[in-house]
Amino acid sequence: MFTGIVEEVGIVKNITASGKSGKIRICANKVLEDVHLGDSIAVNGVCLTVCEVFQNEFVADVMMETVRATNLSTLTRNSKVNLERAMSLSSRFGGHIVTGHVDTTGTIVDFKKEENAVWISIKADEDFLDYVVYKGSITIDGVSLTVAYVDKKILKVSIIPHTKESTTLLGKKVGDLVNLESDIIGKYVKRFTSLSNEDDKNKNKSKIDLDFLMKNGF
Repeated sequence: MFTGIVEEVGIVKNITASGKSGKIRICANKVLEDVHLGDSIAVNGVCLTVCEVFQNEFVADVMMETVRATNLSTLTRNSKVNLERAMSLSSRFGGHIVTGHVDTTGTIVDFKKEENAVWISIKADEDFLDYVVYKGSITIDGVSLTVAYVDKKILKVSIIPHTKESTTLLGKKVGDLVNLESDIIGKYVKRFTSLSNEDDKNKNKSKIDLDFLMKNGF
């Protein structure tokens, strides 16, 4: 579990592929201060398990499903990535609940500067945007942000100077893919609501059908 508060920007040193899986090697400092084998680190919002640790570097396995569902396949040597260690119960909870299980990718379609902030517009699938709420939380490449606008095609967020300086978001360009994870609370609400509606439909469904009529002599 993560918070979406990026701890540092790491640099991809190497990516290797073997069949339908691979490994990613990343240079970092802060996130390695107390890391152990098997620990989780979010890389651009993707929860990866540390399988090797070196001085100022770590290696994580990447499976095919992760490649399909995220933008990790677009990374190359020297790419910058947002990094965050799994949250600690003893630390402040500054962002929101982030699982590191990316829902989908979106495409950056516009940047617009407004005084000290920059608006980023991202195009995403309508199915995903159904889970996005105006003024709610969203994770973009591992960064916890507040949704400032959303419709059936696009969501928008506003980036403050601190976020600009401490993440990779404003190093992106129009057309780049970003990893998106909606607020997990919204997912549960939508799921429970759909189940409730389904139950109501079943309760209201008439039990009188052709089979019933035939059995009763009609």
